[in-house]
Amino acid sequence: MERWLGDGGMALVGDLGAELTTYGVDGEDLGWVEGVFVPEGLAANPHGVVQAGVHSVLLDACMNFAINAALSGRDRTRATLELKTETMRPALVGVTYRLRGEVVRLTRQVAYSEAVVRGDDGSLISRATGTFLLHREAASSSVVNEAERRRS
Repeated sequence: MERWLGDGGMALVGDLGAELTTYGVDGEDLGWVEGVFVPEGLAANPHGVVQAGVHSVLLDACMNFAINAALSGRDRTRATLELKTETMRPALVGVTYRLRGEVVRLTRQVAYSEAVVRGDDGSLISRATGTFLLHREAASSSVVNEAERRRS
């Protein structure tokens, strides 16, 4: 996961002015990621206000990173199934914001996550929730054989 710090493996994240800086896993195997966002002109309309779609891109990236931080081995997110983004306050070019994404729940095939953009004063700028399809490595042959034996 260390190699994905910075732009999260997506050049667009860095181009928009965001950087993922730290991540971890809480006690219940629930991953999280934090970062900073200093919007570049590319992220904004002519008035210097960050477009809602940019919030969606960054929050989606944060949720994906948080989920991947919680997964082990070669398990990874495969696709975003559903994403809802809400903006409450404008984000402005050149102002520093904090990003945070965290896993709410992991199941075998699906993960649920949330992410936020906050001002330096803690004010909520935008938030998103998402549902993600997971790719899980196949179970080892001994586990598969045991499951088949039990069905017999």
